[in-house]
Formats: sequence, structure tokens, C-alpha cells
Amino acid sequence: MPNPRRRPIEIPGVHHGGAPFPLAVVVGDLLVSSAVHGMDPDTGKVPETLEAQTAGVFANIRRILAAAGAGPGDIAKVAVFLAEGQSRESLNAEWVAMFPDADDRPVRHTVPSALPPSLLIQCEFTAVLPTPSPQEQP
Repeated sequence: MPNPRRRPIEIPGVHHGGAPFPLAVVVGDLLVSSAVHGMDPDTGKVPETLEAQTAGVFANIRRILAAAGAGPGDIAKVAVFLAEGQSRESLNAEWVAMFPDADDRPVRHTVPSALPPSLLIQCEFTAVLPTPSPQEQP
């Protein structure tokens, strides 16, 4: 029987190739992702360039957040796995676009990594879901 406290989050067109786990899961007010990559949900393909993959990663983060009822302001931590030898330039550009206020950004840890073939970047994130206002509660 499924755990009633655990709610899996899936995004149509974005997947881990049949792996037996969801893209993210909500338990209570905690949202935790698995590895988020830059797969385009319309084509099911991962772009070839680091810039396009990075843009796709951040777009998929936004999709996961929206599906969970959260937004970028709810993210507490992001761990980024960057293929060996890749620049952080496009990562930093997308980071600042998603979190423009330098005084209101989550923490980030970027790790040079040996990623699966064709992946140049992926990340994991943790967010705390917003508490519904009294008018929104059942």
C-alpha cells in the first residue's frame, strides 16, 4: 500500500529512462528532487550544449516546483553536478536569472562529476512548500 504521506512528482515528457523512482517527492512540507537534467519534455531529448542543458535543467526545476505547488523562493539548497572540465558560466547566468536578489538565494554546492554520456549538468534540490493561508485550507 502506498505511503499516504509521500506524493511523487512527475512531469510529462521528463523521465529517467524507466528507472523505478519519481523525479521528485513531497513528504509533509518537504520537496526533494532526484537528479534533474535538461531533457526537453516536448522532444524527450537532452540538448547537446552545456548552455541548452543548463537552461533545460532550470526549466525542469520550475516545472517540478509548479507541480508541487511551490516556486523558486521555496528552494533551500541546490546541489549541481557539472561534467569534468565544464565552465560554471551558463550555470551562474541561469542561477542569477532564477534568483535575482543576491540577498535571497538558496545555498548551492557545485561538484565536478563523471556524469552519464550526453549529460553535461544535472542537479538535485530541496525545497520547503509554502504553508497555505487560512482561506486556502479545507
